[in-house]
Amino acid sequence: MNTDRSRLARRGFLIATGATALSLTAACGPGAPAPDAENPAEGAPRRGGRLRAAFAGGGADETLDPHAANLFVDAARAKALFDKLADFGADLSAVPRLAERWEPNGALDTWRVTLREAAFHDGRPVTAADVLHSYRRIADPRGTFRAKASLEPIDLDASRAVDASTVEFRLKRPYAEFPHVLAAFGAYIVPKDSVSFARPVGSGPFRFVSFEPGRSLLVRRNDAYWDGAPHLDALEFVVAGEESARVGALLGGQVEYAHELNPATARAHEGGGRIEIVRLPGSAMQGFVMKTDRPPFDDPRVRQAFFLIADRRELVDGALSGAGEIGNDLFGKGYQYYLSGLPQRTQDLDRARALLEEAGAEGLTVTLDTAPAATGFVEAAGIFKEQAAKAGVTVEIKVGDKDTYWKDILDHGTFASYRSGAMPIESHISQRLLTGSTTNATHWRRKDFDDLYQQAQSTGDATRRGALYARMQRRLHDEGGFLIWGFADWIIGTAPRVRGVSATAPANTLDWARFDRTWLA
Repeated sequence: MNTDRSRLARRGFLIATGATALSLTAACGPGAPAPDAENPAEGAPRRGGRLRAAFAGGGADETLDPHAANLFVDAARAKALFDKLADFGADLSAVPRLAERWEPNGALDTWRVTLREAAFHDGRPVTAADVLHSYRRIADPRGTFRAKASLEPIDLDASRAVDASTVEFRLKRPYAEFPHVLAAFGAYIVPKDSVSFARPVGSGPFRFVSFEPGRSLLVRRNDAYWDGAPHLDALEFVVAGEESARVGALLGGQVEYAHELNPATARAHEGGGRIEIVRLPGSAMQGFVMKTDRPPFDDPRVRQAFFLIADRRELVDGALSGAGEIGNDLFGKGYQYYLSGLPQRTQDLDRARALLEEAGAEGLTVTLDTAPAATGFVEAAGIFKEQAAKAGVTVEIKVGDKDTYWKDILDHGTFASYRSGAMPIESHISQRLLTGSTTNATHWRRKDFDDLYQQAQSTGDATRRGALYARMQRRLHDEGGFLIWGFADWIIGTAPRVRGVSATAPANTLDWARFDRTWLA
């Protein structure tokens, strides 16, 4: 997810918070939670109170249109107000939400989705017509909604409502992992007559109260929520662009939840009693990309040498302040289908030098593109430069524009810093590693690899499909263009009285920003 943020100074944040205090008091009553008579035991969820959550925001142009979500705050607000048919569990497998179940035909090119009983905030039931309207709106060629690419496998003209609670999706080709489409980022279900989101009506755990773009969204508990009413009376999302503003607001008692803290902040406050630090493991892959179709990385021996140059522990400790775990040049550690049985790759400078000599690349000089576009990018570049020098490789670091970085490195240069948020391994392959993939930063284009992917999507048995993913991952581990040195934790800070924040779910999965399961002790 794009983490570029509008800049809002701490003073501006405090003004924005103060501006909404009166409406909060009127809507929610006192901030202290009322005891829940049904759960009197200490530590059990308690009902009542309001929680204020600080996120970096998108400025005055923010919208509550869930299909236009791009930032973390967009996704968190959409999750509070709306639902998807499915979402991703902690291992990035699809978990049913508004969809009660799904089943394919034998060819895996038609899927029937049965909806559970759920209602929108205005009392109308969620129906198959709402689902088809939502997906057709996302896929409209005139729009620019992010989920459009995820819905591409669906033939929406041929798809239909079998009845009010059943949708039949016709696909353009067999797709065994079709539930990933239902869980796609931004694929929220809205009422079939939705034309404006100034006062949004969804089926989510909270109901809309008020919204000031770039400042605050206030929502209140939906007592009729199909998955159980939230514990909180109300929830407010407040915008604080700088990390220092979010931390200051948390320390000062203006908020109870602060999203996206850096590792140094976590280390400074962890165990101090004023802030609880919650780490979401496996939330961001960290590495470098080598373009496999350009010298010097068109020679697999050079790529293998670079795999062996990396001291992964030093990179995690230095670039991420230790807030993460080492990688093994494969995406999705801990996710469904991840090939965990391979030996952990370690630094071997002698073997790296030998491979470079075999490739005729002694004394190699390469340019490493980087930018302050993500945590640890510039630091990791400097660390790898020193590591490469020990193997006789000169790395020249080129620091680019963080605002255009991702576009710049897609087709330019040969070696660059890279990061990815959580997504299924299948999505990583389909979006980044097939010949026709639109975000193929390594330029990995192999017809036999494409064929393996298509074979996997035509295979209904999950065990056999997993074996095909394993073959693809072994190939990438041996000769791919992703040097994946680590997986960063995502870090959240909360007030000590906040409970129910998951410490196992990566960012952008079902239990991330799950405020319907959060309470105040």
